[in-house]
Amino acid sequence: MLVLLGVLVVVLGFATKRNALLVVAVSGIVTAGIDGQSPNEILTTFGTNFASSRSVTVFVITLPVIGLLERYGLREQGRALISRLARLTTGRLLALYLLLRQVTAAFGLMSIGGPAQTVRPLIAPMAEGAAERKYGSLPDRVRERIRSLAASADNVGAFFGEDIFLAVGSILLITGFVNATYHTHLEPLKLALWAIPSAVCALFIHGGRLLYQDRLLARELQSVKSAATTSEEAGA
Repeated sequence: MLVLLGVLVVVLGFATKRNALLVVAVSGIVTAGIDGQSPNEILTTFGTNFASSRSVTVFVITLPVIGLLERYGLREQGRALISRLARLTTGRLLALYLLLRQVTAAFGLMSIGGPAQTVRPLIAPMAEGAAERKYGSLPDRVRERIRSLAASADNVGAFFGEDIFLAVGSILLITGFVNATYHTHLEPLKLALWAIPSAVCALFIHGGRLLYQDRLLARELQSVKSAATTSEEAGA
């Protein structure tokens, strides 16, 4: 039971809002130390596990690239592009991105989109630009809601689209577990086909919700403008 003290370190570290990487490293050291491993064995274990899962840290490479793109005006170019597309509203843009994200994820192209790679530097500014073109300056709460909707379009599209891809980890895990535990043969293709109805339902449900946001935005921003006009008239 003493080995579980590593879990306690993680809980306390996250509860006190410490650095996540430091908390996990200390937890691993505590667990290995209680288990009786020497400092050399602990370092060897850390190095081996890091080398075997170094692809997890690939996201670090994208950070300076995104920084350079934003420095040279990617967000501004996205806003300028959306300002020239008069019929593309905020809801339509996000619904279109939801569809695109699902289709690309279904073909295994997960790294094309993502909150860091696509949503923050490109999709969210374009969605904000569509709303600004139609309604003018946006309140902070409306701007934050548009950003959250952009992130939800990416997450929903990726979550329900990736299971259609045969070689995704979840499909391989399910087939491997079922075949080994229940001694039956489950084809990955069958699971992928059963994922299609869920993806279609997610597209219609969340896509409809995104399209409905145009009405909500119009109603809310018109009420804000009316309130501002009323206050100005009262002040005059």
